[in-house]
Amino acid sequence: MHPVFSSAGKTQATPIWFVHRRNFDSVRKQLGERERAFIDSTGFEAKPGRLMLLPADNGKLAGVLFGIEDPGEGDIDRFRPGQLSSLLPAETYRFANGPHDARLAALAFALGAYQFARYRHAETRKVRLVVPEDVDGEDLSRIVEGVTLCRDLTNTPSNDMGPSDLEAASRALAKQHGAKTQVTSGDALAKNFPLVHAVGAGSERKPRLIDINWGSRTDPKITLVGKGVCFDTGGLDIKPDTGMLNMKKDMGGAATALALAHMIMARGLKVRLRVVIPAVENSISGTSFRPRDVYISRKGISVEIGNTDAEGRLILADALALADEDKPALIADFATLTGAARVALGPEVAPFFTNDDALANEISRASAAENDPLWRMPLWRPYDTMLDSKVADLNNAATGGHGGAITAALFLRRFVSTKAWVHLDIFAWTPAEKPGRPEGAECQAARALYSLLCARYS
Repeated sequence: MHPVFSSAGKTQATPIWFVHRRNFDSVRKQLGERERAFIDSTGFEAKPGRLMLLPADNGKLAGVLFGIEDPGEGDIDRFRPGQLSSLLPAETYRFANGPHDARLAALAFALGAYQFARYRHAETRKVRLVVPEDVDGEDLSRIVEGVTLCRDLTNTPSNDMGPSDLEAASRALAKQHGAKTQVTSGDALAKNFPLVHAVGAGSERKPRLIDINWGSRTDPKITLVGKGVCFDTGGLDIKPDTGMLNMKKDMGGAATALALAHMIMARGLKVRLRVVIPAVENSISGTSFRPRDVYISRKGISVEIGNTDAEGRLILADALALADEDKPALIADFATLTGAARVALGPEVAPFFTNDDALANEISRASAAENDPLWRMPLWRPYDTMLDSKVADLNNAATGGHGGAITAALFLRRFVSTKAWVHLDIFAWTPAEKPGRPEGAECQAARALYSLLCARYS
C-alpha cells in the first residue's frame, strides 16, 4: 500500500472525531470529563475546517476533533479531511467516527500529504492513516500513485521535462507494468504525423509520438490520448509573459493519461490499453511553423494555420487519427487546450465533450461519485462554420472569438469517427491550496474515468 496508509491496529492509532453541529454533543459525551473540560475552555466550535488537538494525561495526543459540514448541506466538501495531513503532527491516525464519505476522506488525506520536493528540501510529512473498514486500501493506493505521478510530471519545469524526458517517463511506466513502447520521430514523424512534426519543428528538442500498448489483444480496446506540449511559447504568435509563465503544465494532458494508465495497469483491468502521446515543444526559431501555412494531416484533412498558439489541437488531431484507426471501444483525450474552458467553468471543473449520450451519463455519475468535477458541454455543430478556411479543409483557429472550448472540440471531432470518444479540456492546476489539493499541478478527470472503466471491466 501507499506509505501514507497504515495497517496498524485501531488501538495503536490516534482517533479523529469528525464533528458538526448535529453530532457535536454526542461526540463530547464519548470523551472523558477532562477532554470535555478542555474543549469547553478553548471555545471550540464544530465548524468546517476547525481543528482541536486533545492532550492526554501523559502529555501526548489523546485524539483530534475536526469540523466538517452538517449532513444535508448543499455544499459539503467530501475532500475536507484532506486538510488534516498538512495540519496534524507526525502520528498514525484512524477515523473514530464516519466522515461524509470514508473512502473519499481517506483518499483526500493521502492526496493532501503530497509534496513536490525535487528542487528543495522539505520535511517529509510523517502522518499515516489506518485505512477505514470496508475501504479497499490497495485500490486507493493505485489512485494516489497515479495522481502523484501526474502531479510530479506536471510540476517539473520544462528544462527537465522536454519531449525526451516525457518519453523516458512513459517508458519507465510501461516497463513497470510490462507494456510495450514504440516511439516515432525524425523523418518517420514528418511522414506519418505531419502536424506533430510541424508544431515541434521550431525546437532543438525534437518532437516525437509515444505509443504504449498493454493487455490482451482479445480484451476491449481502450485508447487514451494526452497532449504533451512540454512548453508552449505560443510559437510565432507568441504569448505575453503572463500567458507563458505557467506553460510547463501544457503537458498536463499527457501526465493525466499516464496517471490513468497506471491505475488501469496496476489494477489489471481486462482491457487492451493503448496510450498515445504526441510530445513537442512549441518554440520560436527559423524552422518554426508559420501563420497561413497549410499542412496535410495524418487523416488527409488539410489544415490552415490561423494561429500558432492553437498548437495543442494540431498534435491531438494526428494522435486521434491514429487512435481512431484501431476502432477502439473508447477513446478519451486529455488536454490543457483552451483558456475559454477556464472562463466558462473556472479552474476546478473540467468540461468534457462527446456525442455519446450513454457515455456522457456514465462520466457524469462517476464524476459525482469520485468528487472529480466534470461538466458536459455541447459539440454545437452550427459553430463548425467558424473553422472554415478558404484555402484548406479547416482552420485551426476559429473566427468570431466566441465559444473557444466548443470550436476546439469541434476541430478534434473531425479526426475521430469512433462514437465513444470523449474530449476533456482540463486545467491540470490548482491555483490556490484546497483540501486534498495542494497548490500546483493537479490530476483532473483521471479518477472519474478510472471509476467508469472499473465499473465496466473489473
